[in-house]
Amino acid sequence: MKKYEIGSHLNIHSYKHDSKIHRSWDEATYLTEDDEYIVCGNYKTLVIESDGRTWRTKEPAIMFFSKKNWFNIIGQIKPNGIFYYCNIASPSIIEDGTIKYIDYDLDLRVFPDGSFKVLDRGEYKYHKKKMNYSDDLDTILKNELSKLIEMVRNKEYPFTEKTIDYYFNEYKKLKKEKIKI
Repeated sequence: MKKYEIGSHLNIHSYKHDSKIHRSWDEATYLTEDDEYIVCGNYKTLVIESDGRTWRTKEPAIMFFSKKNWFNIIGQIKPNGIFYYCNIASPSIIEDGTIKYIDYDLDLRVFPDGSFKVLDRGEYKYHKKKMNYSDDLDTILKNELSKLIEMVRNKEYPFTEKTIDYYFNEYKKLKKEKIKI
C-alpha cells in the first residue's frame, strides 16, 4: 500500500456500477491514511458531472474515504455547524493519484444537531434495476447504510466536531490561506 505525502494533491473519481464515470473533483489534499480511512480536505473545488456540467464546492470539507466499509463521509464546515454528507459507495482505493469508488446512490445527510435523513431511495431503486445489482450487493448496501446510521447515533469517528476541527486545522496549515466559513 503506497502512502502519499501529507499535502499531496489527489483527484477524486466517482463511478457508477456500470463502470461509467459519475462525477470527479479536481482537488483533494491528502491529510492522512490508516487501515480504515483515507482522509483529505478541500475547499472551492471544481466538480465535473458526467454530462459535462461543472460547479464548485461552497464550503471547506474534510472527507473520509473508507477502505473497508461501503461508504464515504464528507464533513462540510458551514457557518451554522458541521453537516455530513455520506455516500453509500464501494470501499475506496487510490490509484495513480486518484481516489476511486463506485457510488450506489443512497446517501445520508446528517445535520449539526445529529438528526439525519436518508436520500435518493428512488434513484437507488432505479439504478438497482437498470444495472442489475445482485441480491448480495443489495444486502451489503442496506447493511452498510444501517451501520452508518448507528455510527451517527453513537457519535462514532468521524462524527464528532473534535475530529472535523482537528483535520480542518491540519488542512488550513497546509493550505496557508485564509478560509472563510
